[in-house]
Amino acid sequence: MGGVSPSPPVPLPVLRADCENCFALCCVALPFAKSNDFAVDKPAGTPCKNLRQDFGCGIHTALRDKGFQGCTVFDCFGAGQQVSQVTFGGRDWRRHPGTARRMYDVFPVMRQLHELLFYITEALTLPAAAPVHPDLRRALTETETWTRADAQALADLDIGALRQDINTLLLKTSELVRAKVPGRKKNHRGADLMGARLSGADLRGANLRGAYLIAADLSRADLRWADLIGADFRDADLRGADLRAAVFLTQPQLNAARGNQSTHLPPTLTHPTHWP
Repeated sequence: MGGVSPSPPVPLPVLRADCENCFALCCVALPFAKSNDFAVDKPAGTPCKNLRQDFGCGIHTALRDKGFQGCTVFDCFGAGQQVSQVTFGGRDWRRHPGTARRMYDVFPVMRQLHELLFYITEALTLPAAAPVHPDLRRALTETETWTRADAQALADLDIGALRQDINTLLLKTSELVRAKVPGRKKNHRGADLMGARLSGADLRGANLRGAYLIAADLSRADLRWADLIGADFRDADLRGADLRAAVFLTQPQLNAARGNQSTHLPPTLTHPTHWP
């Protein structure tokens, strides 16, 4: 991967799911277990019972009502169309069944690559992180190059090692951004805050990396410049919360939470359709 000129930040639309150009890989490749998120069990590599022949979802407009809330939360960061149209050149697993197993194996790797691209791209927009921008650009080039690799190379990629290297840069980015916030910042990294009562809390510049915020009350909380990478927001109350400058917030995190039109979001993210 050496000797490649740095790439510009990846356009965010490339890092959003385009289901029309994907062969429903999330509906086939991934497993899910019967739970509050899914109405049935499904093993990896088996098409969902709701999948149509044209790769569309037969209950797309009623997923939550039918017990498939998990489908409305998941986002592939654009990995689905990349695997379908680039890695496998538009050959779908139905007409070319010989590609199926490798395609299913590559999809989770590509999703991680695209998630990393999302974080790196965001980090490159943050002026406070300027000292690490050169390293971030190099990481962007390497990661983006991997997304164009063939299926065998992707299958052999040590994605864990790549994540670890990039996470070091993201940690530095977080520290630089949060250092600009005046006052003492809360450190809740990896904390168990399930069901915590944090309504109206001042969490500006807080470290919430990997925190468990399941069903936490964060209504009207100020989360600007808080590091939210990996934070679990399932059923968290974000009504009226201020997330406008939150660091490393993703659409899947918002999709898993409860909010409303008074929830302030960064301009690159959108209010989930199931929010009132």
